[in-house]
Amino acid sequence: MTEISHTETFQAVLFDLDGTLLPMDQDIFVKDYFSRLAAKAAPRGYEPGKLVESIWKCTGAMMKNDGRQTNEKVFWEAFSGIYGEKALQDIGLFEDFYKNEFQKSQSVCGKNEKAVRIVQELKASGARVILATNPIFPSIATESRIRWAGFEPSDFEFYTTYENSYFSKPNPLYFQEICEKRNLNPSKCLMIGNDAREDTAAGKIGMKVFLVTDCLINRENADLSAYPQGSFEDLEKYLSQMSMFSTSAKKPE
Repeated sequence: MTEISHTETFQAVLFDLDGTLLPMDQDIFVKDYFSRLAAKAAPRGYEPGKLVESIWKCTGAMMKNDGRQTNEKVFWEAFSGIYGEKALQDIGLFEDFYKNEFQKSQSVCGKNEKAVRIVQELKASGARVILATNPIFPSIATESRIRWAGFEPSDFEFYTTYENSYFSKPNPLYFQEICEKRNLNPSKCLMIGNDAREDTAAGKIGMKVFLVTDCLINRENADLSAYPQGSFEDLEKYLSQMSMFSTSAKKPE
């Protein structure tokens, strides 16, 4: 773990979800998720290969969102652009998938009791805790994954979904949007995540970043030596060594 040479006071700490608070091998999770979605949609005429390709294309559209509309609208505009009005008529099908078949994907995810304890300890100290998970899923899927990780949605002051977000990681404006909504100074926030590209983007607006290496993703083999990093055990030590939060910090009205 990177040594700490000074202490700082933070307004809030932001956590990523997949691969951070919720342990997973992302490739295995995505494969399981898509196979279940394809099986659900096939009887309605969605060819599995094209469906998966289309979901990726629409996800890419959300990641390029310029902020003029929510990620939800961007997704469904892109999806209906591929499948026509049929796609909009089948929104209920996909909602039902997340309520039912998607829940079985919990089987390929883990649970980290130390992560749960760290969040609880931060909250007990008066910290403002925000879930900064890439908002490319609907709220029902995000809330499900929050529970898989051992939390309740109410454990977080705010969490991002495709309904309430206008940007996505790795766009720095995603983090700026959170700060504006929650009245936060980026330079007084700490982002904790596991993706070398997506989560370090928080640093571009002045946030501090800690990389959790338990399920580290570094597809571009970037040099990460400038970032504090380590296991959840190291994160716990890191937080304990820092004067992290003001107990008088108040949530915005």
